[in-house]
Amino acid sequence: MTKLRWHIICNDDALTVARRVPVRFDLAVETQLIATRRRRMAHQVRQDVWRALQNLRGFAPAVRVERAGQALRITAGGQVDGRFSKAAAEARIAEVLDDPANRARWQRWAA
Repeated sequence: MTKLRWHIICNDDALTVARRVPVRFDLAVETQLIATRRRRMAHQVRQDVWRALQNLRGFAPAVRVERAGQALRITAGGQVDGRFSKAAAEARIAEVLDDPANRARWQRWAA
């Protein structure tokens, strides 16, 4: 069994973790958190988004973390090949991003 590889793309103030390149956000939800280590934050968010949407056929997660002053702007979502309910998928991502337990765990891990 081969180990799956994630593409990590670093720009000036943004870091993107994606399964496929070029990165495509067919669905996306944004949130903000206190500024911490971007790479660790991106991987934790990606992991939880994947767990929430792993049954969505053709889903390839992507997470972009950008510096926004004293905060991080996180865009979570990704590419979906095929038909899907965008509203339902984005609502599920929003649940993951807004969950206080997830946010606290991400902050601890990325500190």
